[in-house]
Amino acid sequence: MKTGGQLIVECLEAQGVDRVFCVPGESYLAVLDALHDSSIDAVVARQEGGASMMAEADGKMTGRPGICMVTRGPGATNAASGIHVAKQDSTPMIMFVGQIGRRMRGREAFQEVDYRQTFGDLAKWVEEIDHVDRIPEVISHAYHVAMSGRPGPVVLALPEDMLTDSFDTVAGPRVDVAAPAPDSETMERFGKLLAEANNPILIAGGSRWDETAAQNLKAFSEKQGLPVACSFRRQQLFDHLHPNYAGDVGLGINPKLKSRIEESDLVILLGARFSENPSQGFSLFDIPKARQKLVHIHPGPEELGRIYVPDLSVNATPGTFLKAACDMAGAGGGEAEAAHAAYHAWTDELPGTAGDVQMGSVMAELRETLPDDAIMTNGAGNYAIWLHRFWRFRQYGTQLAPTSGSMGYGLPAAVAAKLRNPEKDVICFAGDGCFQMTLQEFGTAVQFGANLIVLLVDNGVYGTIRMHQEREYPARISATDLQNPDFALLAKAYGGHGETVLKDAEFAPALERARQSGKPAVIHIRTDPEAITPTTTLSALRNANT
Repeated sequence: MKTGGQLIVECLEAQGVDRVFCVPGESYLAVLDALHDSSIDAVVARQEGGASMMAEADGKMTGRPGICMVTRGPGATNAASGIHVAKQDSTPMIMFVGQIGRRMRGREAFQEVDYRQTFGDLAKWVEEIDHVDRIPEVISHAYHVAMSGRPGPVVLALPEDMLTDSFDTVAGPRVDVAAPAPDSETMERFGKLLAEANNPILIAGGSRWDETAAQNLKAFSEKQGLPVACSFRRQQLFDHLHPNYAGDVGLGINPKLKSRIEESDLVILLGARFSENPSQGFSLFDIPKARQKLVHIHPGPEELGRIYVPDLSVNATPGTFLKAACDMAGAGGGEAEAAHAAYHAWTDELPGTAGDVQMGSVMAELRETLPDDAIMTNGAGNYAIWLHRFWRFRQYGTQLAPTSGSMGYGLPAAVAAKLRNPEKDVICFAGDGCFQMTLQEFGTAVQFGANLIVLLVDNGVYGTIRMHQEREYPARISATDLQNPDFALLAKAYGGHGETVLKDAEFAPALERARQSGKPAVIHIRTDPEAITPTTTLSALRNANT
């Protein structure tokens, strides 16, 4: 006989789970007790939003659901931020939520929440496990839902009294989901469209990728002479120094790449949904029928034709499509060289900006110092422009960034990344506003030995919002200034390593000391708020709109 708590943990072990991210609560004590005797590491976060973002990042890295455990009511609502990231980023994830006892329902008991209603729009599936004997069935189904088609988050509520019930059963088998693949007729149609095109381009994005698929994308592009761009915050999918790389299709897109896509006679969307940010506000393609011929490949059939009506829809994962595509005859081409030259022209020169610390100098030092397998994480803010435009992503598995645009994501993601890859450099880019959304998770990094490095770009404002404010309401500053602490001192207070950089020459030695410290580190980089982007200033924005 096993309790519900023991069955939950046994089922997770059967799925190969080695780590869960949690904030403890009395509503699921039976699960916490079962974890005590298991092979699963419990990483204790400081706030449920951090725990859920760590789990989401872990799901990105492994391709299997990241596991988050939180308590009922405010624990669950705090965790909603990570569920939203998992939804918009198509990441497999399962969140277990403690729940009130079954006989208390409907009385608005202490921290009572209807999870089906609360998470109905954010999760792919929400279920409450009322009977202990159904635990193996429900968890098996949760894995299938989270990983199949377009992946996403699942929320499972666990009534407190159910977790102490007992039943004699065993965990279900390890779940592996179907990978939809194109048939020969579809590939023939695709081959014909590609052979007829004069200036095709492929845009890679989405999820359900792996190292083999990324390598096959490179081989396919070489065989076809095909320029490859990466969708918003999916730059790890293609080596930026490969001669076929065309750039990233996201915020602040290279104007020449934007024109190339607009003028292309065949656009191949591989794995990407191509939502608001990569589509430049849904302007690159006409809706519902694009001007360009369009091939859309996606593992979720519900996404094909959802916004754009393609000339060819292909229900396939990136891996199964590319395996078939690599067998096709070469179609010639020749636009890749020009596309790659345009990428270099856009990114080679690191511009100077206002202030004593130049982010161009910071990026130059990172390019010179860090290995190709360094993992870069970030949340949201104008500071991320420097990473997205000027860092050279060289390998698959080196980027964790939210297409949902969630502030605070970079630090929890870096914790998950360093625990999963302790031998690699893990660098978190964060703005001062972004960092303070989840800064308490630096304590998690210290406790669990996740020796990441935070590059904290501090300009004393919510930079992206101030940029828009100066454009729309020039000189009318409202609610965008920040009074910040000494972040280096804060890192030391947590037991980590802290440095402050006030001038260009200070960054390189600070980075070296942080890498050698053997501790989680914060490098507090004080920048001028005038340097709002690599190409403009706050004053220029204000003057242009007054």
